[in-house]
Amino acid sequence: MRDIFFVTDFVCPFCIVAEEALRQAMEETGVEAEIRFWPMELTEEPAERIDTYHDPVRHEHYKVLDVPVAQLGLDVKFPPHVVPRPYTRLAWEGWHYAKTKGLGNAYARRMYRAYFIEELDIGDSEVLVKLAEEVGLDAGEYRKALEDGAYREEEKAATAYSRNTLHVKQIPTIWVDGHEVRLSEYTKEEMMRILMENGG
Repeated sequence: MRDIFFVTDFVCPFCIVAEEALRQAMEETGVEAEIRFWPMELTEEPAERIDTYHDPVRHEHYKVLDVPVAQLGLDVKFPPHVVPRPYTRLAWEGWHYAKTKGLGNAYARRMYRAYFIEELDIGDSEVLVKLAEEVGLDAGEYRKALEDGAYREEEKAATAYSRNTLHVKQIPTIWVDGHEVRLSEYTKEEMMRILMENGG
């Protein structure tokens, strides 16, 4: 079983593509691996949220993803029409709770798709409660965890660890069995090479 440590944020377009490419590469190669998501919030409160939808520079920047998106069959909007881009602290606090129920990965994938495919505001607690329920979490328990800030300090520490200990500069940043890998294409073929070159 390979170990993939995947530093990400739910509003990172490169992350949803890389994660989907990784999963398809694992299926095609037969490599068994656990993807361990780890948070690094792109915009931490109280920093001002940004408008990615009306930013022509970002639209141009995301074009590098056109080929892998088409290859992987992802029906995504880059960037989605959610203005401004939401904070993800609450969504990540919910992820910490989901992990305790064995649903961390399913929850993370639901967050990506809610934002980039359905263009939902994943900074809205009511939206998050509905999404959590969809992946099998108890809506009442989930809501209480968010309202009580049960995982707030854990999430702050997790994002701080990404920035200050791992020194992550961009996401996704990925380690395969402890070895950091560099991404350039975000395609299934690139992920297959990475899995095989790192001992798959």
